Amino acid sequence: MQSRFWLGRMALAAVAILMAGGPVAGQRSRANAAAPEDPYASTYTPRASRPTLIRNATILTAAGPVIEKGDVLLRDGKVAAVGNVGNPPADAVVIDATGKWVTPGLIDTHSHLGVYPSPDIQSTSDGNEMTSPNTAEVRAEDSVWPQDPQFTLALAGGVTTMQILPGSANLFGGRGVTVKNVPGRTVQDMKFPGAPYGLKMACGENPKRVYGSRNSSPATRMGNVAGYRRAWQQAVEYRDRWRRWREGGSNDKDRPDRNLQLETLAGVLDGEILVHNHCYRADEMATMIDIAKEFGYRIASFHHAVEAYKVRDLLAAENICASMWADWWGFKLEAFDGITQNIALVHDAGGCAIVHSDDASGIQRLNQEAAKAMRAAAEGGISIDRATAIRWITINPAKALGIDRMTGSLEPGKNADVVIWSGDPFSVYSRAEQVFIDGALMYDRTDPSTQPQRDFTLGILPGVAR
Repeated sequence: MQSRFWLGRMALAAVAILMAGGPVAGQRSRANAAAPEDPYASTYTPRASRPTLIRNATILTAAGPVIEKGDVLLRDGKVAAVGNVGNPPADAVVIDATGKWVTPGLIDTHSHLGVYPSPDIQSTSDGNEMTSPNTAEVRAEDSVWPQDPQFTLALAGGVTTMQILPGSANLFGGRGVTVKNVPGRTVQDMKFPGAPYGLKMACGENPKRVYGSRNSSPATRMGNVAGYRRAWQQAVEYRDRWRRWREGGSNDKDRPDRNLQLETLAGVLDGEILVHNHCYRADEMATMIDIAKEFGYRIASFHHAVEAYKVRDLLAAENICASMWADWWGFKLEAFDGITQNIALVHDAGGCAIVHSDDASGIQRLNQEAAKAMRAAAEGGISIDRATAIRWITINPAKALGIDRMTGSLEPGKNADVVIWSGDPFSVYSRAEQVFIDGALMYDRTDPSTQPQRDFTLGILPGVAR
């Protein structure tokens, strides 16, 4: 089940931690320097690409104002130039994008594709390890089914990168993984090189309901907080044991025992793993911030955060992103105070506002979700232009995931993750026509040969033969 698993999957219509020379996926945790090199490191290889010049488009760079009748040059998997490029390289593919719009690839901070794949049946439900309030040792990547046909549907919506998370039944749900939206035999073939892991935490109704119904702890919100603090205290002690062992000469005889659960938490304390915290109520977000300060870690993003507008100044001051829905509210009590101006108010306070999906259908139209938030902002007297709103689904989520130095905006030197739209991407009538990942054309709406098909769909969809 997803983070709203209690609904029976019913369809309902910070600035992140940025550290120069930050963590790299596959790094050994400083909490356990004796751990072997990561055997689960990314094996992603960019597809072959040709120099490509996109000409005469309206460009939303997510790094500045709108560029009218501008060009974008993609070369060697990177954005080579943006603006008035001039003559293309002799071997370049030239795309006339007159009347079309160009944006960075869209990024979703909160997805369950692959861990709740299609077909949606019990035997494929692999996102919630509901066996203990603390399952920090589990990893979403170990449940991801790369053949999930929903990945292709998200690609058709312009999504090039996503974080796949465990569900929200537990106080500590486990590690999330950031992937590029490309076909792969294994999840490592999709894994975004250089992206840090995320730790999924959850507060509020879900953990206390799941475990309270079993007559175990936590059964209350105070039980939730006690569980967080107990786990973090154990993680501090674990980290310090390893530090003393290293400082004492790393004698094999005195080497501490490895603990996978505490290793994940110690990775957060060391700044190598980013916290992504499912949390709805304003008071609980403030409590989670206090806990983070007590134990010395940072929260990258609160997810769902339907009451973020109530603490928007606090989120901005603490450099914590808010990953929010455009208009989901009221499906449980802690979601009753959601308002459609939530995203705009967080942005207006100087915060890092993000539009996320948490939904296999919503991820296909993140652009339209952002458009709904723009409309709600206008109704609330807050003016949000397109150059600003595009940041909610590109560079801001990249910041929350710790990958904004590599992707999320159209700037020279960044990965060439690019979408060509048939028109204004904030119009319900526009579609993603072409999607590039690292400069390679991964999706072309007019060319079925460039529309990836997972093995599961072969022989099932019309016109798709085995």
